[in-house]
Amino acid sequence: MEKRRFALIGTGNRGTTMWGKDLLAGWREHVDLTAIVEKNSLRGERARNMIGSNAPLYDNIDSMLAEQKPDLAIVCTPDHTHDDIIVRALESGIDVITEKPMTTSIEKIRRILDAEKRTGRRVDVSFNYRYAPTAARIKELLNAGEIGRVTSVDFHWYLNTKHGADYFRRWHAYTENSGSLFVHKATHHFDLLNWYLDSDPESVTAFADLQNYGRKGPFRGPRCKLCPHAQECDYYLDLEADPFLDQLYEDPSEIDGYFRDGCVFREDIDIPDTMVVSIRYRNNVHVSYSLNTFQPIEGHHLAFNGTKGRIEIRQYEAQPWEEPKQDTILLIRNFPNGRQALERIVVPHFTGGHYGGDDRMRNMIFKPDMEDRLAQRAGTRAGAMSVLCGIAALTSSRTGEVVDIAELMPELANDGSPNSLRTPR
Repeated sequence: MEKRRFALIGTGNRGTTMWGKDLLAGWREHVDLTAIVEKNSLRGERARNMIGSNAPLYDNIDSMLAEQKPDLAIVCTPDHTHDDIIVRALESGIDVITEKPMTTSIEKIRRILDAEKRTGRRVDVSFNYRYAPTAARIKELLNAGEIGRVTSVDFHWYLNTKHGADYFRRWHAYTENSGSLFVHKATHHFDLLNWYLDSDPESVTAFADLQNYGRKGPFRGPRCKLCPHAQECDYYLDLEADPFLDQLYEDPSEIDGYFRDGCVFREDIDIPDTMVVSIRYRNNVHVSYSLNTFQPIEGHHLAFNGTKGRIEIRQYEAQPWEEPKQDTILLIRNFPNGRQALERIVVPHFTGGHYGGDDRMRNMIFKPDMEDRLAQRAGTRAGAMSVLCGIAALTSSRTGEVVDIAELMPELANDGSPNSLRTPR
């Protein structure tokens, strides 16, 4: 089979590892890296060395597309830049894989959907959480009707003080760049809900606040490396202690002024760090969701309540105690009728990112004849719906109003999809 020649656009952590070094290491018989696009020449050079490639470096996508003519572009740049890169790649006649979120605004969603339709090319959105073994097993249980018709969902995500703080050090801390964590981070979670429930979100209400980072901090400095409060700050980050981050970001910052260790207490941070959302779905499922960004644990709690029982999972990714390298799904039946009232379903943690989810997603995208029996491969409609849910939540948190997603983007309300928002209940 002929290899797909791909261009890697953006060489941050995700681009360099997931879509660079790791992709070539495990899928070299299916892909060939033909070019790297990175505006920061030093970061691009160092990323290329880390990847182990001799692909040519470019500082702009247009020159690369004209000279290299790849089959595929993989977009790993800051969220607010995705749309322009995706559209240019599609218009050049190639397919695209984009990191989540697909983009950050309704106007940008429209640009991408229009370009994909106009060019006949394909955009994959990398919703790798769908491929995590525990998520796949839960989807199988829901599809099998083990708890009857789902009526409500409780979904709570916890970022610890290492991971959560990282979003407030970097470009993500500004709504214009990331759409807020309602879009950048929660797009994963909203997509999981849309996929689990096989339905579209219909109306959203949310509350959110900045309670710990930004202007709520006790002190602040220009960046961790130069901060006079380094000894007393719980969030101090020593880049030199992490050779990967130090090489990829410290010296390159002299070129573009982007500091990987920005102060989490910068006064101009404008995204919330504490978020609570209520969602009503097209199929009348009601969801309670929260995202917390400064916890002592990393992981999530998820429960589906149905007419015949409940599915519950508590997954810990980092915590100050020992946990087995597995998840236990609780399947609890209302009326056992000879079956177990409580069934414990153990799912091992596989190696690789997201407990094997990253590898499974790359298999689905790059290996031929992969069966997608759980509809895990996500395109632009899935990307749009998860972003719209985040935009609706941010809007509601600022206005105090319930937001109707169909009013945000009427063209998706009756687009022929089985989940169209305007179809009768």
